[in-house]
Amino acid sequence: MKLGEQAERQISTVPSGSLALDIALGVGGYPRGRIIEIYGPESSGKTTVALHAIAEVQKQGGQAAFIDAEHALDPIYAQKLGVNIDELLLSQPDTGEQALEIAEALVRSGAVDIIVIDSVAALVPKAEIEGEMGDAHVGLQARLMSQALRKLSGAINKSKTIAIFINQIREKVGVMFGNPETTPGGRALKFYASVRLEVRRAEQIKQGNDMVGNKTKIKVVKNKVAPPFKTADVDIMYGEG
Repeated sequence: MKLGEQAERQISTVPSGSLALDIALGVGGYPRGRIIEIYGPESSGKTTVALHAIAEVQKQGGQAAFIDAEHALDPIYAQKLGVNIDELLLSQPDTGEQALEIAEALVRSGAVDIIVIDSVAALVPKAEIEGEMGDAHVGLQARLMSQALRKLSGAINKSKTIAIFINQIREKVGVMFGNPETTPGGRALKFYASVRLEVRRAEQIKQGNDMVGNKTKIKVVKNKVAPPFKTADVDIMYGEG
């Protein structure tokens, strides 16, 4: 097949739910058929950003799935963000292998338009769950992610599914110079992701003496579909998004 024979050379996208973020992404939203990583410190608004994407897909009549490896999804909050929780497919798997197998089955079925995995850090390999508390399991999670993404990336592209992986931040030990922060799950996700978003709280929004939300900075750290390193400043209000 010649590249020019493809009817769709323009990347089709889904809005992120924030105009500022759509502009920062450069193509007007999240690209379909690509892997997206959203990472940042705790309580920075990563899941909120992902839930807004789900709400936008559902508005367009699409089907969404949420794999809740952290077992921490609040359905009432999701509903406030515009997510139709009656139609949302939810899975709370026991192991990392189970979570990624479910993700692969959903992607290959072609029935879902967006799939969110929350979070990579919570995808615990089966060997670690079945082992003792003090056992060392070096590189197991990275190997699991590497294998899963090799299998998933082609299927995601063919099915035009948006796959959002939420990730946490860890500190590298003994780093004297440069940034000590890294994301768990090895390097595979960094390679396979077409878009990587870094979400950070900038400052609190006050109403009188009450904290009502956070000013949040979203930086496009990697972008394969448009120029990277753009930032979007958004306000995330408590209980509203």
